[in-house]
Amino acid sequence: MAKLTVALATYNEETNLGACLVSVKEIADEIVVVDGSSSDKTVAIAKKFGAQVLVVPNQQIFHINKQKALDMASNQWILQLDADEIVSPDLAQEITSVLAMTEKELEAYQEKLPKRELFIRHQELLEARDGKIGKTESSYSAFFVPRLNFFLGKYLHFGGVYPDGVIRLVKKNHAHFPCLDVHEQIVVAGRVGWLQHDLIHMADPTFKRYLNRNNRYVDLIAQQLADAKTGRDPVTFVKYLFVLPTWWFALTFFRHKGFLDGWQGFVFSFFSALRFPRAYLRFLATTY
Repeated sequence: MAKLTVALATYNEETNLGACLVSVKEIADEIVVVDGSSSDKTVAIAKKFGAQVLVVPNQQIFHINKQKALDMASNQWILQLDADEIVSPDLAQEITSVLAMTEKELEAYQEKLPKRELFIRHQELLEARDGKIGKTESSYSAFFVPRLNFFLGKYLHFGGVYPDGVIRLVKKNHAHFPCLDVHEQIVVAGRVGWLQHDLIHMADPTFKRYLNRNNRYVDLIAQQLADAKTGRDPVTFVKYLFVLPTWWFALTFFRHKGFLDGWQGFVFSFFSALRFPRAYLRFLATTY
């Protein structure tokens, strides 16, 4: 079986990092951590698990440090994680099994995935936004993992949140981050498949953490509006303050049944919709 490197970029993740590394200790042949000059115990925790740690300046676009972590890996396959993600025992076993498969066995495995149709639909939506992902004529070089997001005491299953596919398992030198956008898709030079077991994402256990993360995204969106020379006219004002947030809330809460996630589903849809007016007003108030 091919050896596996677990790669992370971190910044002040002492609360989450231990659980993340415990979840991969049985499958990781190597752990590499690129830390953005944390002021807490993140680096000490990483070293406790035997990780190779590189301390660098923190970056607003976190993918810059994620790419550094990919570059540090010395094994053929890399499991790229965020510190607030936990690999379940089922997912760990699946990763081990997949890395031992031949190309023909991988092809058969993909055809038999229980949630194959859901995963394909989700990937089609991502490709409509980001462009074609991977190359179908090549051998498997990366795998999406369905991610189960923990939000204010509950795992979200609706509102367009699940399966929240993220490419996490990649072959060395066959995937890279463009490092241009906080929500960018990793670029894969090869075929992309899916794993079936969920990656647990302890995204927002508290509202304070959610607002802190949300504020960073709003700042980046405001910067992108400035870079794109977005208009400051009345039509654009109405679009960002009323049209886009209304459309997004209706899409996530009603069409994608976010209401089935209870009050957490409402809060998620409402505040994610508010990113449009908040970013635009921040853009108007700031000189870039």
